[in-house]
Amino acid sequence: MRRDVRIILVGDEGVGKSTIITSLIKESFVPHVQHVVPEVTIPPETTPENVTTYIVDSGCTPQDRQHLETEIRKAHVICVVYAIDNPNSFDRIPTYWLPYFRQLGVNVPVILVGNKIDLRGGEVTNEALEEEIIPIMNEFKEVETCVECSAKLPLNVSEVFYFAQKAVLHPTAPLYDSRDHVLKRECIAALRRIFKLCDINKDGLLDANELNEFQRKCFDTPLQAQELEGIKAMVQEHSANGVRDGGLTEEGFLFLHTIFIQRGRLETTWTVLRRFGYGEDLRLTEEYLYPKFDVPHDCSVELSPLGYQFLTDIFESFDKDQDGALNQEELNDLFSTSPGSPWANQKFPDTTVANDTGAVTLQGWLAQWSMTTLLDHKTTLAYLAYLGYPSPRTSALQVTRPRKAERRKGKSTRNVFLCYVCGAAGSGKTSLLHAFVGRKFSDTYEPTKKMNSVVNSVDIDGSEKYLVLQEFGSKYEAETLKSSKKTDLADVIVYVYDSSDTNSFSYISNLRQQYSLDHIPTLFVATKSDLDLAQQRHEVQPDVYCRKLGLAVPVAVSVKTGQIADVFHAICSIAIKPYVFSSFLPQRVFTTRICILFNPICQCVTSFRLLLSRPFCRNSAIPGGADRALSSAARLRSYIKICTLVGGLGVGVFLLYRTWTRPGGWRGGWWTWLVGGWR
Repeated sequence: MRRDVRIILVGDEGVGKSTIITSLIKESFVPHVQHVVPEVTIPPETTPENVTTYIVDSGCTPQDRQHLETEIRKAHVICVVYAIDNPNSFDRIPTYWLPYFRQLGVNVPVILVGNKIDLRGGEVTNEALEEEIIPIMNEFKEVETCVECSAKLPLNVSEVFYFAQKAVLHPTAPLYDSRDHVLKRECIAALRRIFKLCDINKDGLLDANELNEFQRKCFDTPLQAQELEGIKAMVQEHSANGVRDGGLTEEGFLFLHTIFIQRGRLETTWTVLRRFGYGEDLRLTEEYLYPKFDVPHDCSVELSPLGYQFLTDIFESFDKDQDGALNQEELNDLFSTSPGSPWANQKFPDTTVANDTGAVTLQGWLAQWSMTTLLDHKTTLAYLAYLGYPSPRTSALQVTRPRKAERRKGKSTRNVFLCYVCGAAGSGKTSLLHAFVGRKFSDTYEPTKKMNSVVNSVDIDGSEKYLVLQEFGSKYEAETLKSSKKTDLADVIVYVYDSSDTNSFSYISNLRQQYSLDHIPTLFVATKSDLDLAQQRHEVQPDVYCRKLGLAVPVAVSVKTGQIADVFHAICSIAIKPYVFSSFLPQRVFTTRICILFNPICQCVTSFRLLLSRPFCRNSAIPGGADRALSSAARLRSYIKICTLVGGLGVGVFLLYRTWTRPGGWRGGWWTWLVGGWR
């Protein structure tokens, strides 16, 4: 909401503009004031709306014209003042002032201010005043209201500026059609969405608990039982279908806000709209949809336990038939508070787990959101807002540790992993992805023309992890692999080749030579193992090629016959542990007595063993050894540590040897020799 309001008073000469401003400031009538009073600033703590208010006076002489136009363009609201005792000043409002504002291209609210009511002879009813004002309001939609006052008494002077503030902070025009006396289409759409979000049990009614929760969210206070019954009675009296089974219907909810607006309580409706993220254009604001959420380099974003719980609750609320899956109708109902499905441009639900009828299961639902959050967390943030996640929405997400740091530690703590699937056309990449989400094998070959992503959960030692597989069409593969920013996002890269095609493996070899991909954990997969094995036209055969890189030999699979060889479990395991430590030194090097005496040396040996084991690990998934996973600086630090530890170990062994060979080395002479007392 705007934190400042700029009000300008305009009108004919002698209508009392400067006197009204002076009466507001002095709180009394000042008979003689200057022609144009200086700009007045009212601090926020003295205004009902808690906003800084600037009040600008203006003159209407030819000398004042330039200043007048400048101030009108800067104003948030214009108060056109006319004098009750000067009918000509009122007649010039529709004939001169309002067309003049339009000529300047100004589109701000206008308040009509009738001054000097103390000079009016006889009484004027509200009906008579409306007869004068309504034709002007019908012709000029920018006119919000009319206020009559007296700067001399003073009377209703503060009300003039209160209504001017309201016209800016709680405008009527976006919400209500004053000519037809109905809510505008955009306002109805926003209020219907709010109603659906507040209808927690999705029964089409707001019961007492839901109304109280709505009241607490918007106004920080619950409704008293008497107030609640009064609201229901009023709605039921004027709207036949406004109340049903003791609850407020959508029709009743809309009628309630219509009454608020008609009675001048626009701040009530605007408070509700703004609490649910709407701006003055009745669209969800950018700040509401995309709150600040920083993601450091090389880190990824996952759903937090709160996020998974919210999405689970949403799933269960819209699973009307309680079959454990969401069909298309239920999905449409679920996304009715949003612009539509976030996966409309994808092949959803083919991208995740579904049942035999094509309905998305809870496993597939959570997996799909896990993939969306990993690939584009801003979409998840926006849809959490659309679906009604309470503030702060960033609590639904969590940032992981950097990938390179986790690879150096040898184990990943993340729950969602990204795997790139690369290979020649026709090698079976798409079939492998379809098998991952339980799709049936198809003999019909369709070339991949754009990026294809699927996701499913994988059980690793009793813990559920989500694995995202991505393949690229011929158009996007080069674009992705040559970008270090994109390849750094991958946890694993799987090279797929057709074991029955003699030229399939050469494509992979050329791909690896063309792009720098050796820092990514790697797995080779040989597809179509049900067909005759073909000799690959390459310098070396795939198994020899993998051994030279220090990798496991290719995993043979056949999607057609269902022989997958647990390849997805292997991919996920590689993402979690890119390499496994190899203990090439015995755990117990010395006896217990020597370990107690030489504890620092033993620790040195152990650290050396662990550090040295990385580059020579037998089961590394990093091409060329785990040392490839380190940056140049980290690799240099690693070698310095090794040299230091080797030197320390050598000194320790030398000291041990001298002590052992000297006479009396273990009986007191050892400690004496260490301090220089050995003879």
